This record gives sequence, C-alpha cells and structure tokens, in this order.
Amino acid sequence: MKKTFFIMLAVSILFTACDTKQNQMGDNPFFADYGTPFEVPDFSKIKIEHYMPAFEEGIKQHAAEVEAIANNEDAPTFENTLVALDKSGELLDKVASVFYNQFSANTNDEIKAINKEVAPKLAAHGDNINLNPKLFSRVKVVYDEQQALNLNIEEKSDKALTTEQTALLDKVYKGFVRGGANLNDEDQLIMREINGKTALLYPQFGENIMKDRLAYTLVIDKEEDLSGLPQSVHDAAAETATEKGMEGKWAFTMDKPSWIPFMQYADNRELRKEIYQAWMNIGNNNNENDNKEVIKEILELRLQKAKLLGFNTFADYALDRNMAKTPENVLNLLTQLWDAALPMAAQEAKELQTIADKEGANFKIESWDWWYYTEKLRKEKYALEESEMRPYFSLANVQAGAYELVHRIYGLNMIRRNDIPVYNEDVEAWEVQEENGDHVGILLVDYFPRASKRGGAWMSSYRKQMGAGDDFVAPVIVNVGNFTKPTANEPSLLSLDEVQTLFHEFGHGLHGLLSSVEYSTISGTSVKRDFVELPSQIMENWALEPEMLKIYAKHYETGEPIPDELIAKIDKSGKFNQGFITLEYLAASLLDIKYHMLDNVDDLDVLAFEKQAMDELGLIDEIIPRYRSTYFNHAFGGEGYAAGYYVYIWAAVLDSDAYQAFVENGIFDRATGDSFRKNVISRGGSEEPMTLYKNFRGADPSIEPLLTKRGLK
Repeated sequence: MKKTFFIMLAVSILFTACDTKQNQMGDNPFFADYGTPFEVPDFSKIKIEHYMPAFEEGIKQHAAEVEAIANNEDAPTFENTLVALDKSGELLDKVASVFYNQFSANTNDEIKAINKEVAPKLAAHGDNINLNPKLFSRVKVVYDEQQALNLNIEEKSDKALTTEQTALLDKVYKGFVRGGANLNDEDQLIMREINGKTALLYPQFGENIMKDRLAYTLVIDKEEDLSGLPQSVHDAAAETATEKGMEGKWAFTMDKPSWIPFMQYADNRELRKEIYQAWMNIGNNNNENDNKEVIKEILELRLQKAKLLGFNTFADYALDRNMAKTPENVLNLLTQLWDAALPMAAQEAKELQTIADKEGANFKIESWDWWYYTEKLRKEKYALEESEMRPYFSLANVQAGAYELVHRIYGLNMIRRNDIPVYNEDVEAWEVQEENGDHVGILLVDYFPRASKRGGAWMSSYRKQMGAGDDFVAPVIVNVGNFTKPTANEPSLLSLDEVQTLFHEFGHGLHGLLSSVEYSTISGTSVKRDFVELPSQIMENWALEPEMLKIYAKHYETGEPIPDELIAKIDKSGKFNQGFITLEYLAASLLDIKYHMLDNVDDLDVLAFEKQAMDELGLIDEIIPRYRSTYFNHAFGGEGYAAGYYVYIWAAVLDSDAYQAFVENGIFDRATGDSFRKNVISRGGSEEPMTLYKNFRGADPSIEPLLTKRGLK
C-alpha cells in the first residue's frame, strides 16, 4: 500500500497547544493549494515551522480515512477498499514528499531534528495501518474472491479485475502480509518495536556518512603538491579553499567532482593515499560517526523481522517480492559475471603495474594507485585523456543532448520555466510537453554538490502521476546529482561518468514523468526493485554513441562539434577498464547479499566479515568494493536496496538486450521508442515486469549483449 510504504520511511508529530496549532494551520502552505504553476510546491513559503503541524494533521486525517474504510458496513469491494486506500493520505503524502526530498538534498540541523522526532511516529502510523485487523480482513476478502475467480473460467469474464487492478490488489495484499498482518498479537508488538528502531537507525547511518564526509578536507599549501592536476582542477580547488576561508590554498573534499580528479591526476602518491583512505574509512573512524555497531543492530533487527514473517534470512524476505525471487538466483548471476570479470581485472592490474614499473615506481600498486595509472594507460592505449574530453561535455550541452534524444524517440519537448518555484538557486525547472503541446509533467534538476546535500545521484518525486481523463494528476519529478561545479573561468564540464549518470537519472525521471496508470500505488517507479533500473540504464546506452555525440558534444568555448578522431577514440576505448568497473560493483553486490543471507549475526564483526567475504571471492588486492560496509548507503541506509544492490547488473541484462531493438531499427527510431514507452515506461507496476519486457522485445532477454558490451565474453 502506497501510504504505508512511504510512511514507514520516517516521521511523526510535535504536539502543540491548540491555539498555536490554529495559528500555524491558518498560514501553513501545506493546508491549501500552492497556487503555483502546475501546483509545484511553493518552496518560498514553506518554512521549518510548517512541517510539524502538517505532519500532525496529515497523520490524523489519514488515520481517520483508514478507520472509515475499515469500519465500512458495506461488503468489501475493490472500489470501497482498494481504491479508497489508494486515494487516502493525500495531505500526508504532500508534506512527506517535500520534507524527505529536502532532507536528502537541502537539509539542515532543524530538518534533521524533525526527522529524529517524527521517524518513529510515522513508523508507528504505518504499523497501525498494516496491523489493523478489520482493514486487512476487508482486503483479504477481495483478494480471496479474486483468487477463487481465477479458478472459475465461466465467472471470470464478468467479475474479474483488469490487469492494473489485479496488480494493485496483489501489491496491497502482500504489503499487509509482509507488514505483519498475519502475525499473532505478541509478534505484532515485536514487529512494531523493530520498525520503530529501524526508522531511527536508517537516517542515523546516512547522517554518520555525511558528517564523516564533511569533516575531512585535504588542504594543500604548496603548489608543487598539485603536480599532474589539470588547471581546471587547480581552479576548482582554489575556489573551494576560498569558500572555506583558506584564501591562497587549495582544498579537496569528499565530493566526487573534487575527489576523483585528484585520484586520477595527482602525482603525489602519499596525498593520493591520504584522501583515498579517508574515503574508504568513512563511518569507520571509531568516533561518534562510526557505523559498525549501527550495521550490526540493523542486521539483527532485519533478521528478526524476516524470521517473524517465516523467512530464514532477510535476503529471502527481501527477494521474495523481486524478479530474482531467491538469493540463489542472485548469486548465480553475480558469480557468473564475477568469473568473467575477475581475470579481466587482474590483467588490467598487470598493465597498470607495467606502467608503474616503466616509470621506476619501485612499488606494487595499491587501490589508491588504480585511478592514477588508469589515466596513464588510457593515454598510452588510446591517446585519450579525460581532460581532453571534458571541454565537449559542458553540463548545458549534455542536458541538451539528453533532451534532444527524448524528442526524437518519444516526441517530447523540454521547456525551461523560470516561473516555477525552486528550493535552491542551483535548481532548474523544466516543463515536459508532448509534441502537440500537451502538458506531461515538471522536472526539477539539482546537479551541484553542497554541504546540505547527501552524496550520489538519484531521482525522486514531489508528486506522483495518478488518475486518468479529468482526474489525471501530472507528476512533479526531481533529478539530483553531485556533478563538477562551474568555476570563475569555466562552466560545469562533466566527466564521462557524470555524463552517463545524467542520462541514467534522466531515465528514472522519464519513468516517473511518462507514467500513465490509474493508481498511485503502482505508478511510475513503483515497480519491482530489479526492474526499476531498466528505464534508467537503457538511457546510458545512447550517451556515448557516435551519432549521439555528434548532436550534443560541442566545445564549450568555440561551439565546434567534437572531432571525429576523438569520437573514434572514445568508441574504441568503450571496453576500457571494464574489468575494474564490473568487479568493484560485483564485490559490493556480493557483500550486500552475503550480509543479508546470514541466519545469525550475534557475533558479527563487520570488518572481519567484509574481509572474509572478499577473500573467499578472490578479490585482487588492488581493488576494494565500490562501497565498503560502513558507507554502504544502499545496503544500510534504508530497506529499498537492502539485499538488492545486485539490481543494477540484473537490469543491465535487460537494458543491454532491450537496446538491441534500437540498434536493429536505428538508435533514434521513433516507432521503437513509442513501443518502449507504451509497453514499459508508461506502465509502472501495473503488470509483471517480465510480461512488460516481453511485450516490448517479443522474447526473454539474453545475457549475451551485456557480456559483449563489457568485453566479458
């Protein structure tokens, strides 16, 4: 159930005196229409003091709506129970969507304090719904009737639900069961306690990461220590130092646009080691931000929850609702790819060692050397340096390319809007229109690092699509990133990884924007977790296609298109470093699934477990997992990707195979785009993912295109 799932992410209520509450409700922007274009949240009017009263009233209204459904004296039907639930909680959704988007992208101490106060209260509210026996009994009546109907072919045509209605019913019913509706009273109390504790532990894990990340800065005061760094990196570091009150010095932070170029180009090995080890020990410094005990407590609570619900491990519980179904199926895929990627990465390590030896380095390369010597190897093999490519990848040009792509394959127009509220001066608002000018939705983009934003890149929604016809509700979607910032001398010039990340998150955005289903619970990205990355990852396939580069990759100063010889180098180097890229990802995926396959965590030592898991896999010394345990937000920052970091490679099989349809028909073929939109992107969770996929592709996906793309065959 949409409301229950969202609510269990966090939050509750600070009770105030009645007269104060009335005053706050009177001018609280959450209690009325925003009155803005397309009802985008009016960020200029939303203040810290508005959140608590809105949460309080939202929970109160939602609880009343749920009670009315549960106590309805009419016989349970799909309309008076399932549809009513789907439509309930409008105010709570309204405030929670704004609050949690701000918590991730524009936070402060006051917002963090609110989250700590409200998280267990919202978890309790979610439990009050999931564990409401009268409500569940009504849902179960409808579910059982449909199950019986499926066995009676003669009655089915008259009474059966549509495919979309069936998907909603199935998700809501199973959501109740997974939430503990079938447990006895004693176990339900335990479930409530577990949910209340994890509601606080998840944000604590993320906050510890942010604090450790912000606490470290590499400050350089001798220019010779900048040897090897491009001038643009010099300039950015100088500006960062100035912002931090260190005029005349250079500062490098844990923000990826600062950290990665230093690892790629800095000749000073000891400084590379210092900043690298600072990164790999985030959440592991035995200070107030340490995450090792937090991880252990999270795993204990998750395992307890899984066993309450009849599963052997949390991995069994988590994967039961995914395409993969079982941990064994995940391990089969990951180990198949591991066996292909490991020798490739080992060969890459030998090539890097050869370069280091040629330079008289006189040491065995370590993980903090990989990025540095990879850039040297790229130059040696392909006469290509990332600094040579960046001038053609200004943020504005990359955005224009992504927008031109969706115009060609989906017929969409992206219109910049300056009259729509935004929550930070870095944020842009875009209206998405059909070719005929019809409104599709609003996309907010927020691409630069700041202290108030967590790391990484993601897509979220301020309002989900739902309804049809006159009741159609258009979505408001946001893409967030942490890309290279502009300097006084240059605009934002993106790395290849940042280019692909922009396309990736825009793909998620399209999944939300182009949704066309009736029910909010299954709209947009509300799909099985190992299917949600298909619409995002397929977009990455276009980013560096030669035909695509000719459209958008233009020099930021001259406007000249990227030269054919540079395109050829990029194309030729497409499989470069894929052993490393694949292996560091697989290492994290296997670490995640192995943690959650544990059936006892009483004596768990987080660091020892991580080392043992990597040793058993045979991970080479020069590579560490993409995310080590103590900063593995996917695994421990919430339940969404827990035991599910594998989904990116699972979806990579799908996206590599699906993209072949475009290759076969022309990468900008509109008919193929329309088919993908109609059969996959617009359908949300309205049908089984493999059914949607086969409706588009006409067959099961093959792993061969992925192996070929990554050079793993």
